[in-house]
This record gives sequence, structure tokens and C-alpha cells, in this order.
Amino acid sequence: MDIAILKKLNLSDKEAAVYLKLLQYGAASVRSLAEVTGLNRGTAYDILKKLQEVGLVSYYHHETKQRFVAEDPERLLKLAKDKEIELNEVKNKIIELIPELKSLQDKKGEKPTVKFYEAKAGIKLILDDLLSVMEKQKEDEREYYIYSATNASDDINNAYPDFTKKRIRKKIRVKAIALAKGGKTHGLDERRWLGAHEESATFIFIYFGKCAFISRDAKAMPIGVIIENKMIYETQKIIFSRLWELLK
Repeated sequence: MDIAILKKLNLSDKEAAVYLKLLQYGAASVRSLAEVTGLNRGTAYDILKKLQEVGLVSYYHHETKQRFVAEDPERLLKLAKDKEIELNEVKNKIIELIPELKSLQDKKGEKPTVKFYEAKAGIKLILDDLLSVMEKQKEDEREYYIYSATNASDDINNAYPDFTKKRIRKKIRVKAIALAKGGKTHGLDERRWLGAHEESATFIFIYFGKCAFISRDAKAMPIGVIIENKMIYETQKIIFSRLWELLK
């Protein structure tokens, strides 16, 4: 039997094994349980105490000895519900705490924050951040800017095939300056062409206080960087806007 699901309820391998043995053998003493599980008696007793605390084991006295029995497996559902309630409480507390944590983050000053990402998973994290940040803006302000590059475009599509569909669904607009030829519009986007090198590799996103760069390392593996800084963002936005007008 796969006990991985029991571990999701904060039971260790040994605790799950003891509970299953009790279900299989019925009432058992600490000594007999230790024998069938291969545990020493002290460890077996400690585990039984833990299982009693969470309501999965009970005991009765038979002559001068304690006999332990497993409670109905339906109790596992109660454990799962208790865990769900606990997680919801933690979630609500985190939601309440986020503004305070953000205020601490804002106090760090205007020194840029740089975050590095690698491989497909890292590229997807960058794009998820972009969607999350832009979705929080007012609908008429949901617009970001990109310099698109040939090689990085392939990496982005491989890492996040449905990114464009999600962007459109969230009503996020984009203006794109293509560094090389090719590319097309998909919806809620505009594109102009710079006509630079065909094999350009770095893709740049400029979005609400951040600039993200997606490129490749020396081994042609996708890598990415996010720079969080309002002044850098504003500067890049000005440069992009000016170049956008010149490419009419």
C-alpha cells in the first residue's frame, strides 16, 4: 500500500506503518507491535502516543497490559479537514500580513533588486510574475512593452505555450518592437520592426516598475533576470516610447 497520502496528514513513515499494522492485526500490545514493525519498544510506544493525540489510536486494559487498537479509517477524513482548516487560517493570516511585509520591502530604498532564473521553470516564473503584476493594474493601465528576439521567443513558447492566451484573457495589452524580421500579432498587441540581426537572442519586458531579460547562457540554455527598480523601469519606458514613435 502506498502510504504517501498518509504522510500528507503529517504522519511519518513509521507512524503510518504502525497505524496500518494495527488495522491489519487488531488489538496489540506495545511488545507485539514492536515485533511486527521492527521497531524498539520505546519508539513504538512514542509513536502510539502520537497516534492517540491525533485520534487514530485508542487503547484498553486487558488484565495488566495495555492493548492498542486502530480507530476507524474515517478518522483520516477528520484529520484532512482539520489540516484544511489550519491551512486556511494560515492563508488568511498571511493575507493580513502581506501589506506589512511589503512595507518592510519598500523601506529598503531605491537600490535595484535583481533576481535570476534558469531553465524552463525559471522562464515561466518570470512570465507568471508579469501576468500577476499587470492583472492587478486598472484595466486601462494594463499595458507593457517588449523587445522581441528570435531565439528567446522560442524559449518562451516552449516554457509557457499558453502565455498569450492567458494575457489576452486577462485583457493585458502589449506593444512589441521586433529586433529582427518575422512575428505577428495575436490580439491586444501591436508590433513594429527594428530590422536588426536575425539571430538576436535577448527578449526584454518592461512592465510596471520592473524590467525582465530572457536570454541564453554559453550552453544555449534559457536564463532570465528581473530588475525591480522604478527609475530603471521609467528610463527603459522612455527609450522604448521614443523608439516606438520613430518606427512609425
